[in-house]
Order: sequence, then structure tokens, then C-alpha cells
Amino acid sequence: MASSPLGRPTRGTTGTNRLRRNDRWIAASTAFRRAEDPLVVDLGFGASGVTAFELATRLQRVRPDAEVRGLEIDPARVQTATRQLAEVHAGRTPFSPELRVSFDRGGFEVPLPAGRRPALIRAMNVLRQYDEADVATAWRTMAARLSPGGLLIEGTCDEIGRVSSWIDVDPTGAPQRFTISLRLADLEHPSIVAERLPKALIHRNVPGERVHALLLDLDREWARAAPLSTFGATQRFLAAVGALREQGWPVLGGKSRWRLGELTLPWHAVAPLG
Repeated sequence: MASSPLGRPTRGTTGTNRLRRNDRWIAASTAFRRAEDPLVVDLGFGASGVTAFELATRLQRVRPDAEVRGLEIDPARVQTATRQLAEVHAGRTPFSPELRVSFDRGGFEVPLPAGRRPALIRAMNVLRQYDEADVATAWRTMAARLSPGGLLIEGTCDEIGRVSSWIDVDPTGAPQRFTISLRLADLEHPSIVAERLPKALIHRNVPGERVHALLLDLDREWARAAPLSTFGATQRFLAAVGALREQGWPVLGGKSRWRLGELTLPWHAVAPLG
């Protein structure tokens, strides 16, 4: 165990399937699929080991050799997850006993045995309790542990995983992409994600900032595409995202991702001003 983990203990509970949208993003990422060692760290996994079990389940469908390492600062949370893992391995849960999952105590320093470096680090709902000024240092500290070509994914979601956003950070600690991921069924307006923006952006949703302009434009195009609701929320979202691209927003990806309720842009498109 790490003797002095970096960071503050995470708060709150852990909901089943809360991070399913993020799991899907990681499973599709080049950093994971092409990794020499497909080790993924679930940093700040929470009050239960379930997010690590779910992540490993989804990753092993893509690469059977995938491995997940859950890290928490609170020793009690590590102990709880380790007991749950024993139940998994004993075949007494819905998860496969063959899951390659382990848990340990650790924080932003991302301690790993035998000098291993993860292909990805996932830190969801971790930095919300920090100040915006702390974010860049936390990014650099975590990202320094990545393998070459690796990825840090840092962001926030709601309690039931229907509204999410995250930032992809490269091994130098530099942010690369920003993604919104929404459950489209029953969605009133996309700007609901404002409540779940990553710490680097949540205080920047004010007039004059890029992320504020993005959410205004997305809401406007969502409203304009309302007649397409007859054909379903997915068609409405496709139209809204397509309209954003036509306006000059540098939308990444294509319809296969948009259909999932995802919208991804380069970091520079939403980066804070000043």
C-alpha cells in the first residue's frame, strides 16, 4: 500500500452503472485498444468496487487481457472492495469470476507494482471537491504515470449516469478533447450538462467563455430540431450536432458516436479564457 497517498479521500456513494458511458468511451479508445499492457486504473472508485468490476467486464469484451486496478485513499473503501472482489472470484455475484481486477490504496501518485504504467487512468467525480487552480497540477501528477500513448480521463457525471462530461489528457498533462455524453431519451435540453462539467470548466459557464457559447448553441440547435422528435431523440440530436459543425464548431467523430448522445470537441474549442 502507498504510505502517503496524494489527494483527499473521495466522498459520496457509488451507483451501479453510473459510469457506463465513460466505460464505453474507454473501451473504444485507441489508447486502450492498442496498448501493449492494457492496464486501466479506476482512481477514486468510491464506496464500492462495482465501477471497477463493470469497467473490467466491458473492457474484457474488447480485450480479454484487460486489467483494472482500483485505487482509493480511504483504507476502509479498499477493504470493502477487496471483500467484494473475493465474492466475485467465488462466483457469488453476477460478475465473471475471471475478472482481472485488484484494489489498493493510492491517490494522484497512482502507485502500481513492478513499475507498471497504465494505458489509461480514469478519475471520474474526483476533482469536484478541489479548487479550479488545483486541476492542472493534479492532471500532470496523474498523467506522468501513464505509459507512452496513454490517456487520463477526468470528469464528472450525475448519480445515475445519464449526464456526463470528461476531458482526455495526454501523458504530458495537456488536455486534448472535451466530451459531453447524455442519455437522449427524455432529454429536455443538452445544457443540463452544465451541472456536471469537469472542475476545469464548471465555473466557466458564464457569458464570454467558450464552453458557455457551446452550450448556448447546442441548446438552440436542439430546440430547432424539435420537429425531428417524431423520429426519435437520436435523430434530433444528430441534427443538432450536425448544425453545430456547419456553424464552424470543430466537432470530432461521426454519427456512430453522436447516436450515443456524445459530442466531442478539441480542448481549444472550450478552453477557459484568461
